[in-house]
Amino acid sequence: MTGRLFDHVHLVVANIWTSRRFYAAILDAVGVPIASEGNGWFCSDELYVSAGKTRTNGLHMALRAKDRETVDRFHRAGLIAGGTDNGRPGERPYHDGYYAAYLLDPDGNSVEAVARSDPERATATVIIRQAA
Repeated sequence: MTGRLFDHVHLVVANIWTSRRFYAAILDAVGVPIASEGNGWFCSDELYVSAGKTRTNGLHMALRAKDRETVDRFHRAGLIAGGTDNGRPGERPYHDGYYAAYLLDPDGNSVEAVARSDPERATATVIIRQAA
């Protein structure tokens, strides 16, 4: 088993309040609240968002969703909170059981919510097996 690959991701946005509205909505939809605020804000200890002149551009990140309903809720909440549709909820051809939706955040970064039906890919812990 292995732990997290990233310690955290830092997004630099144009408008902290516009982005906070969007991210608060989609994070709430997947069951992860904003944890703390200051010059920016944290989601758990994995995502940090702050405002600045040099914005994060072209980033894609995928959030885990526990089921298809959560993916649907993520997509609806993100659209209401100012996101742009970048792929409606549905099955994707990446592998069997990959159900996802895509949004662009207010700065144009791509955010995905994905629910996987494959138990090994759906778990919160990654299990690595050595090839025989």
